Amino acid sequence: MLHDWLNQPGYVALFFMSLLASTLLPLGSEWLLVMMLVSGYDPIWTVATATVGNYLGALVTYLIGMAGGVWLIEKVMRVSPQQQERAKNYYQRFGVYSLLFSWLPIVGDPLCLAGGVLRTNFWIFSLLVAVGKLARYTVTAVITLTAVG
Repeated sequence: MLHDWLNQPGYVALFFMSLLASTLLPLGSEWLLVMMLVSGYDPIWTVATATVGNYLGALVTYLIGMAGGVWLIEKVMRVSPQQQERAKNYYQRFGVYSLLFSWLPIVGDPLCLAGGVLRTNFWIFSLLVAVGKLARYTVTAVITLTAVG
């Protein structure tokens, strides 16, 4: 069923793929955005849908960090208190602006998790993450439309 759903591209599929891709799950959503743009979907709605879905996925990761991040870090990842303190100091010094790069593969989701663990202000988190996600999908759309146009 999931396979059939993904073979029918549309805004709902893009929204959920973008949301899931911005959690700790190893998924990507750019391929679906590109496919939809090449198929003639409206660029503004397509970018907006992907951005909102990806932001909401990052928000889920942020909330996981707030609720259970410490347990994950201490029990599952076994990060020492000294390493945690070093990471916390680094994040507090540079980290909040690193959320602009939450769209990057591999490091983006942990940045959102760290934002939750370290209790980054919700509004600052939202602004930086949303701007980063919007920039990523806008650049992807411009490159795609330029290539096919």
